[in-house]
This record gives sequence, C-alpha cells and structure tokens, in this order.
Amino acid sequence: MNLIDKSQQEHSAYLQLLMLVAFAIVGVVAGTILALIGCFLIYGASFFDNISAILGGDLKYLNAVKILQIFTSLGLFLVPPVLLAWFQRKTVGQFYGFKIPKLHLLFIVLLIMVFSMPLMEWVAVMNQNMTLPGVLKPLERWMRQKEDAAMSMTILLLTVHSSWDFVLNLFMIALIPAVAEELMFRGGVQRSIYKMSGNPHVAIWVSAFLFSAIHVQFFGFVPRVLLGAAFGYLYYWSGSIWYSMAAHFINNAYAVCLSLYLQKHNIALDSTDPVVAVHWYGYLLSAGVTIFLFIYFKNQLKNNNGQ
Repeated sequence: MNLIDKSQQEHSAYLQLLMLVAFAIVGVVAGTILALIGCFLIYGASFFDNISAILGGDLKYLNAVKILQIFTSLGLFLVPPVLLAWFQRKTVGQFYGFKIPKLHLLFIVLLIMVFSMPLMEWVAVMNQNMTLPGVLKPLERWMRQKEDAAMSMTILLLTVHSSWDFVLNLFMIALIPAVAEELMFRGGVQRSIYKMSGNPHVAIWVSAFLFSAIHVQFFGFVPRVLLGAAFGYLYYWSGSIWYSMAAHFINNAYAVCLSLYLQKHNIALDSTDPVVAVHWYGYLLSAGVTIFLFIYFKNQLKNNNGQ
C-alpha cells in the first residue's frame, strides 16, 4: 500500500509544531523503555537497584549510560521528524530536502567548520566566564551545578578504553546528533517556523535558540546558538539538509577526536587550557575567513542554480 500522496495538503505549521512536541514525548518514553529493557538483558534485575550509581558515573555501568543516551536521543530527536513526515504522507527525503550534495560544497562546509573553530573557542570561553549580578547569584550557582553535572556526564561518555569505544562515541556523539538533531531542529522546527512567520531569519534563529536551550548547558549556550544558526543558514540556502548534517557531524566528530588526543597525552578532558594558543588577531582572522566562506557557499549555490 502506497502511503505517499503528493497531492495532499500539509497540516498547518502550528499543528506540525504541536505534533513534533507530542511525538518527542512519545519517542523519549519509548526510547527510555527500550533502553531499560536492553540494560536489563545485559545487567539483569540488579541494574534497577543501582540507578544512582549509573547516574553517578560508575564505570561499571558505562555501557548502560551509553545505551540510555543512544535510545533517548533517537526517541527524542529522530522519531518526531520521521513521524511528522509520515503523517504528512511524504517520505523523509521529500519532506526535508535530501537533495544530493555537491562535493565541492561539502568541502566548503568542511572549511567553514575548520576555520570557525578559533572563533567558536573564543565565544565559548567568553560564555563560560559569564557572571550574573549579585541578586542573581543563586541562579548562577544553580546554573554552575547543572553545567558541572553535564560536564561530568560528557567526560564519562567521552572516556575511551579501546578502539571500539572511540567508534561507538563517533556513532553516539557525532553521527546520531548530526542526523537526528538536524532533522528535528532544521527539518522540523525551522521549517515549521518559516512557514508560520514567512521570515527565514526568524525561523533560523528561533530554532537555533531552541536547539541550544534543549541541551540545558547555560555556559555553552551562546556558541551552540551560533552553531545552530550556521546549520540553519546552510540548510536554508541550499534546500538540502545534507550540508547542515555534514557540518554538525564535523563539529561533534572533532570533539570526539580531540578528547581521544587529550587522553592519549594525559590531559584532563575538563582542562580549560587551549590545545593550540591563538593570539587575538587569530580570532579576527577566523571570523573574517568564516564569513567569507559562508558568502562563497551562498554564491556558489546561486551560480549553480543559475540565479
């Protein structure tokens, strides 16, 4: 039975956003249940007696943490946009734009991510050093506690003991977010907000804000908003979600590879010292080259489309 009806009108953008939220709730519950079943099959019933140890970072249950991370991420970010496309009676490829990417444009995306790294590092440091005024100090302490907890979990997930751990981290931290989060936030949220507002910039920045907010890491909020906006413009200009997925994967894969490098050189993963020292003019150069590459990417698309 063919469920794809190209002539059928889509639901309203408002309803599509509500559907994404509803599917996300269903997806994360289903993902959590499947993860718990998997952990039960691996660890037995004793698993449920050690939830606090698991959440506390006990290395004995590291695989359980990774299973939970993978299944909840898939449920929260991949299931909603896939179901949304299905309910619109379209394939995922039709609904979100999986136009075959051009190799030279993918290379430009790679250059954008590489040359923007010093700039993003500077923004991240500024964000991490953020302080709130006296009356908001209790809020800042709470935010720091949440940030420290998130950092502890991140370090736990990035810790590798074998080549298999590294490959699994690339899958869990780079590939899954690149596909699932881009479908959710660029394909689902940004697309719907654009239909609602008619303004691509509003759609890109609002979805980037939500993309950053859902990670609940306040002292990494600004760089993640900028990354989300960068992914959004790549998607909007090209009409193909492959480019934003590629950029997202490069960004996360770099973090995984960097963590491996730090561990092999006995450097703490939570170290605040930069791997490579960059002078102030290096950050300016990074910003200038990044902006140039974005403009070049956009112009190449116009030339290819004959505009």
